[in-house]
Amino acid sequence: MGEIIQYHKITLEDRAMMTKKYEEDPQRICEHCFANNYLWQNIYPAEVAEFDRCISVRFWDGADLYYDFPVGLGDKRRAMDRIISWTDRQETLRLYGLVQQEVDLIEQWYPGYFHITEDRNYFDYIYETKRLTTLSGKKLHGKRNHIHRFKENPDWRYESLSAHNWRACMEMNRLWKRKRSDKWDDGMEEEFQVVNHALQNFEALGMVGGVLWLGDQIVAFTMGEPLGGDTFAVHFEKAFPEVQGAYPMINQQFVEHECQSYRYINREDDAGSEGLRRAKMSYGPDILLKKYMAERRK
Repeated sequence: MGEIIQYHKITLEDRAMMTKKYEEDPQRICEHCFANNYLWQNIYPAEVAEFDRCISVRFWDGADLYYDFPVGLGDKRRAMDRIISWTDRQETLRLYGLVQQEVDLIEQWYPGYFHITEDRNYFDYIYETKRLTTLSGKKLHGKRNHIHRFKENPDWRYESLSAHNWRACMEMNRLWKRKRSDKWDDGMEEEFQVVNHALQNFEALGMVGGVLWLGDQIVAFTMGEPLGGDTFAVHFEKAFPEVQGAYPMINQQFVEHECQSYRYINREDDAGSEGLRRAKMSYGPDILLKKYMAERRK
């Protein structure tokens, strides 16, 4: 086995180090941000290591272990060599979330060593900030109409997520769960817990959020974080679907108030959900960012 790589569980103390590496090497993919890796650890246990002036994150999905491509301005070829050597005695080596330029490097460095496949369920939906702000054009006419209907009630307001309203967002999340009790499943429960954890720790995680009120009730909220370059990633968005226009309204208001210093908004993947795919395609992504998986050939 090759030189030992010291992976450790991701903690809040890793935020500065990981964020610095993502800022050095921005890729616009939703996996390249600290909070996303940290928050899902109870479901997908994750670890990070720093070597060769790069970082490497790995996580478990059940019994399967996945590694990302080294991130940072260090020697990525040497870092990949070490990962390959380190995992030499494992039955498999799987790399996830690869963008095209990383696939090109892998094929150049290790021709024929990996089997590479396109992973459509995990393509990222990326939109120009200006277009999500104005919702201009015929294709987004329906979104504008829903927002107009929402604004017909004058007793609405938008707020940034803060120490004054995050607990009210948690209560809205609990109510959102109760309204779906007849179809609740394990996946929904996992996300419910992750969202609560994010709300409780949003400041320590460096997350930004928005809250939409109708009268004295929160009807929608959203949260995300910078990706290190010209892109902001939206991780969570909750709204009461029975409130017409709540979803497009929180989307538009959050971008208008919190994201104007970024060129693009990454609204993450659809994880193979047909409903999410329709919803994200309905906004007409400016970039449908392809991502790939690579597995060492046996």
